[in-house]
Amino acid sequence: MADVARLAGVSSQTVSRVSNGYAGVTEETRRLVLAAMKELGYRPNSAARALKRGEFRTIGVITFSLATTGNVRTLEAIATSAAGHGYAVTLLPVAVPTQDEVRGAFTRLGELAVDAVVVIMEVHLLDAATLTLPPHVPVVVVDSDAGDHYTVVDTDQAGGTRAAVRHLLDLGHDTVWHLGGPEGSFAAQRRADTWRHTLAEAGRTPPPLVRGDWSAESGYRAGLALAARPECTAVFAANDQMALGLVRALHEHGRRVPADVSVIGFDDLPEAGSFLPPLTTVHQDFAEVGRLCVEAVLRKMREGGPERGTTLVPTRLVARASTAPPPA
Repeated sequence: MADVARLAGVSSQTVSRVSNGYAGVTEETRRLVLAAMKELGYRPNSAARALKRGEFRTIGVITFSLATTGNVRTLEAIATSAAGHGYAVTLLPVAVPTQDEVRGAFTRLGELAVDAVVVIMEVHLLDAATLTLPPHVPVVVVDSDAGDHYTVVDTDQAGGTRAAVRHLLDLGHDTVWHLGGPEGSFAAQRRADTWRHTLAEAGRTPPPLVRGDWSAESGYRAGLALAARPECTAVFAANDQMALGLVRALHEHGRRVPADVSVIGFDDLPEAGSFLPPLTTVHQDFAEVGRLCVEAVLRKMREGGPERGTTLVPTRLVARASTAPPPA
């Protein structure tokens, strides 16, 4: 920094102000300092900056799976929002969601120098006595029912499911079948529970639940079974990818969508409008989830203290061509 100051003919404090992007430096001085930095190959030392400020400007993200669309889009939204606040993101995937693995992940993130952590949970763990998160690290959890103990940001799973089921009932279907997600998933359970409750409120008996694993292939396999049931005229799939496989299975067995069977998904993938037919689905605002996660974790870093509770991001039904009244 002293070399840059000498070459530019300014003080070391001015070099520091330019390096850190502070105001109060004329454009001509800034140009001279940047030219000197370039000529000397000077780069600010991020480790020294971190020691001086007491923070690393980095948020760690722990996730148990990158195989699902929701997790990937949430991660993307967190990274985008963090960058907008001047923070980088360090990702640490955890292969097996156990207490030891989570503890090890926090230890590794500490070694990688992060200021706070966002955990994309997805599976049921925080409600189990075997798993706790370190109390000394600012943490925000995505997609969990652990709001009594942690700061949680989640999509309004129940509201989105209720809108999907009501949409199909309002079209005149006697009942709605459900292609659910994997058993261990919080989101899958919340959607399945709300599906049952909404049907019960309407005085309808829920049909047997059919499970998939979020993949289009599992939706196809489930669709083969549902296609053989003539009484099945409406299906709510717990995500768009399974809905895609379901539609294919119905088509192969001569069940037209939506003339014979209405199909509705959840997520509103960018490609959902290009399905054949275009898919009616529940839109999740992943960008808003990511923004709220970053804002919550930064607030915990700056203000300190325990912060509990769940913030729900609203969903909305996107009606397209895959749903219609039942066949006469």
